[in-house]
Amino acid sequence: MIKELDMKRFGIDEEIVTFCSKAEKALERLWEEIKDTTSYNQFKVIDAMRKNRLSDRHFAVSTGYGYNDEGRDILERIFADIMGAEDALVRPQIISGTHAIALCLYGVLRPGDKLLAITGSPYDTVATFIGMNKNESVEGGTLREFGVEYEQIDLEGDGIQVDKVLEAMDEKTKMVYLQRSTGYGWRKAVTITELESVIGAIKDKDPNVVIMVDNCYGEFIERKEPTEVGADLMAGSLIKNPGGGIAPMGGYVAGRADLVYLAACRLAAPGIARETGATMGINRIYLQGLFLAPTVVSQALKTAILAAKVFSELGYDVCPKHDDSRSDIIQAIRFGTPEKVELFCQAIQGAAPVDSYVVPQPWEMPGYHEKVIMAAGAFVQGSSIELSADAPMREPFIGYLQGGLTHEHGKFGIYSVLQLFKEKGILRMPT
Repeated sequence: MIKELDMKRFGIDEEIVTFCSKAEKALERLWEEIKDTTSYNQFKVIDAMRKNRLSDRHFAVSTGYGYNDEGRDILERIFADIMGAEDALVRPQIISGTHAIALCLYGVLRPGDKLLAITGSPYDTVATFIGMNKNESVEGGTLREFGVEYEQIDLEGDGIQVDKVLEAMDEKTKMVYLQRSTGYGWRKAVTITELESVIGAIKDKDPNVVIMVDNCYGEFIERKEPTEVGADLMAGSLIKNPGGGIAPMGGYVAGRADLVYLAACRLAAPGIARETGATMGINRIYLQGLFLAPTVVSQALKTAILAAKVFSELGYDVCPKHDDSRSDIIQAIRFGTPEKVELFCQAIQGAAPVDSYVVPQPWEMPGYHEKVIMAAGAFVQGSSIELSADAPMREPFIGYLQGGLTHEHGKFGIYSVLQLFKEKGILRMPT
């Protein structure tokens, strides 16, 4: 345990450190389970790099059109092998997870097709480009504007209602869409075991339907990825899990080769697809981040579990609970008031190595339906594999914690929240 004198230097009271240390002591069994999964995923990454004969020549700079970028091509083969996919598109030109998902949906769906979402409402920014809210004056070419139909099956508890999904599927259903992570919901992430079962049932009914998974926040949490258990297509962000905390931008698409090609046509243009796209020497950083990713993800996962344990013992509802099965890095905490949510985000920001002096405030972010408050004192702007927190300003005022390149930083963030709560007179330590 860190001594009281040491913690006073950092503005943290001893009782907070003692309380959190006792909570962490009770989690040692879970730490061992995480270590085993991390080792397995690290071996997968190393094996893919060896199999594809990665060399330092693959770190060379390409410019202009990016023709014959050998490093880009080897990166995508390595990524596909790790994910158990036929092919992958891993590019700095993909600006976010939402952009990667949009490439998949716009690439595959055509006017008159039906998109069936089976994990409830998608993340706010995805819902916006789908055009789910007919009363919302969003223009610019939503899927609804292009004549794509949308239907949604809500979850029952944390579970996918397979019977209702199969009933809703018809001849117009081109794609079934699943969001693996909790997003801004109050549910556990969909596990790989659950995904495999649901995908099997859907494919039994219609083997031609495209199963698309939003894999944001889920990479390297378990030993398999969605494309290893039957998903046709998945997408995510490189400034989340697979970038290892050092990728400065970018996203990915992985899955069936023909579907990845369609996404590439949307990123560039039909006929050009994946053949161009200069990487400007970023391949080394992507590959090094991918190499580090399993370990970095394990650090974020330990922070999420510790937060669940600590805040539940303080009387807050948390999702998932500390000993629940997990399939993403997100920890949801129900604070119940806007004031507590704001203090939570402000404390996480204050614990950051970058912009710690900034005080987050709720604001109207593009693509979101309510004001959102975000704490992101990160080396890479918006990187949610680094310690971060955010919340839509709506009832029941849930704060979402994710990331932490090191578990020590994650712990310091939790300490900082409790310290600020104590200073504001709203921390009630268990007796």
